[in-house]
Amino acid sequence: MFEYLISFVGSLGPWGYLVLFLVLVVECQAVLGLAMPGESLVLVGGFFAGQGVLDPVVLIAVISIAAILGDSIGYGLGRQLGRQWLVKHGMRFGLRREHLDRVDGLFAKHGGKAVFGSHFLHLLRPLMPFVAGDRRMRYQKFLLFNALGCIAWASVYVTLGFGAGESWRMAAEWAGFTGKIVISGLLLTVALVWFWRWRGRQGAYIK
Repeated sequence: MFEYLISFVGSLGPWGYLVLFLVLVVECQAVLGLAMPGESLVLVGGFFAGQGVLDPVVLIAVISIAAILGDSIGYGLGRQLGRQWLVKHGMRFGLRREHLDRVDGLFAKHGGKAVFGSHFLHLLRPLMPFVAGDRRMRYQKFLLFNALGCIAWASVYVTLGFGAGESWRMAAEWAGFTGKIVISGLLLTVALVWFWRWRGRQGAYIK
């Protein structure tokens, strides 16, 4: 199925933007996104950009807008349907309660930073907007952090696909590893900032 989609997009030329846009909007949803190869699809788009089929700047813009729209829909569904709906229906797509607890805990601890960083981990990306909506995060705040994450995600993966050329499959494997490094670095930065502030408060108390 995926091989057919690759050939199909390659034969469409500029119409490939529309296919990528529609697929990625669907891929951003909490249940459907668990079974769809979002990162690989963006890498393939980058590969086609490297072959001159698609324009890389337009491609990044299209993917960013699709992800922002799809995540906004996911946020709205989270507000309307809630956690129990996701637990009930997500099991059909391999979602376990402990996965959702992990995402929920990360959001509760890091808020907007978790929304931004979630784009670089496949399991978190489709779930985080739903969780943010369920947790009643203010939409303006969600939109800001999510849009920044979508643009960064689109830029990184299109660039990887563009540079990898026909080795995009290997890039797809490395992308998952890179995502873990990115999120680990983000969490480390947050921890260091928190420690610095805590140390400053302790110093103020001593004085």
